[in-house]
Amino acid sequence: MHVHTSTMSNGTAADGPCSAEIGNLPLPPPSHKRNDKGETIVVGIEGSANKVAVGVLRYSPDTNTYTTLSNPRKTFCAPAGEGFLPKETAWHHQAHIVGLVRAALSEAFPHNSHPEKQLSAICFTKGPGMGAPLQSCAVAARTLALLWNLPLVGVNHCVGHIEMGRVATGASNPVVLYVSGGNTQVIAYSDQRYRIFGETIDIAIGNCLDRFARVIGLSNDPSPGYNIEQEAKQKGAKFLELPYVVKGMDVSFSGILTFCEQEAKTSLEKGEITRADLCYSLQETLFAMLVEITERAMAHCGQSQVLIVGGVGCNKRLQEMMACMVQERGGSLCAMDHRYCIDNGAMIAQAGIFALQHGETTPLQDTWCTQRFRTDQVKAIWRAPSKWSHT
Repeated sequence: MHVHTSTMSNGTAADGPCSAEIGNLPLPPPSHKRNDKGETIVVGIEGSANKVAVGVLRYSPDTNTYTTLSNPRKTFCAPAGEGFLPKETAWHHQAHIVGLVRAALSEAFPHNSHPEKQLSAICFTKGPGMGAPLQSCAVAARTLALLWNLPLVGVNHCVGHIEMGRVATGASNPVVLYVSGGNTQVIAYSDQRYRIFGETIDIAIGNCLDRFARVIGLSNDPSPGYNIEQEAKQKGAKFLELPYVVKGMDVSFSGILTFCEQEAKTSLEKGEITRADLCYSLQETLFAMLVEITERAMAHCGQSQVLIVGGVGCNKRLQEMMACMVQERGGSLCAMDHRYCIDNGAMIAQAGIFALQHGETTPLQDTWCTQRFRTDQVKAIWRAPSKWSHT
C-alpha cells in the first residue's frame, strides 16, 4: 500500500516536487504567461463546503515536476449536534479568503513584494458544492483575475481530488474511490472522461457519518468522521449487524443511518450498547460496501491499482480494508493523508494547471458556479483518449 504522507513543517506545503510522469499527454508549446524561469505557477481557490482554502502550485519544465508551494485552509466548525448551513459557511469563507490568499502568496514567495507577477492563472472551484460558499470563492477568484490581469480556470471539485491524488501518489490510471461529505463514487478513466461506475443512490458516505455523529453527540472539531474513527478504536467495541445495501454497482446509506439513529435512541440510551459499538459497526459496514463495489470495478476494467480520494479517504480503517482486498488481487493501493484528501486549494490548482497547460481557460462570462457538476461531464483534455478493455 502506498500512503502519501510526510513530516509536517511550519509551512503548509511540506512535500517536495512530484513527477509529472503519470501518463498524461505531452505538453503542447505553452500559450499562457510564464515567469522568467519558464515556470507555470497558478493559484487554486477551494470553497465548496465548510473548508475554504488557497493553494499555490508550480510546474518546473527543467525537472518536469509539480510542486505545492503553499496550501493553507480554514474550516468552519458548527456546534456539536448541528450541521453547517450555506449562509453561515459563506460568511466564514468571506471572512477568511483574503487572509488565506495573502498567507498562501507570502509562503510561496517569501521574499517577493509582487508575487502576483509570477502567476499564470487563477483556478477556482466551479462546482459541485454548496451554492453560497462556491459563489463567495468565485467572486474572490474573479476579483484577483481582474486585478492582476490573469486568466481564470474553472475546475470540477471531483476532478481536482482525482488529479491531486494521481500526482501525489504517482498513480497513472487507477480505479478511483471518491468518498466525501457530498459524494460517493467509484470511477475509472476512459476516452478523456472519468466514468462513474457506481455511486450512492441517496446520501454520500460523509453525510451519513456527519449526521450519525450529531445523533450521538460527537464534536464537529476537527470533523465528525474523524471523531467516529477514534470512537470506533475503543477497546471492547462489539460488531452489531446493520443493514448492508449494495445494489449492483451502487450503494445506499440512508436506511443504515435510520437504523443507527433508532439504535441510538433505544439500545444506546438503555445502556445495552455503547457509542463505540455503533461507531465501529457503522464504519465496518459502510466500508465493506465500498470495498465490494470497488473490487467489482477493478475486475470489470482490468485494473490493478486503486486510488482513494476525498475527505473520508484519510480514514485509516478504510485504507486498511481496501488494501487487504487490493493485495489479494495482486494490486496496489494509493492513498493520502488529511492534507490532500480533505478539500484544499492545491488540488484545484492541480486540475487547473493541467487544463491551462493544454490551452483551456474559462471566459469571465462563464465563471458562474453550479451545485450540480458531475465528474463525467468534464473532458480531461490532458489525458490520452484511450479506452479500457473488458476482461
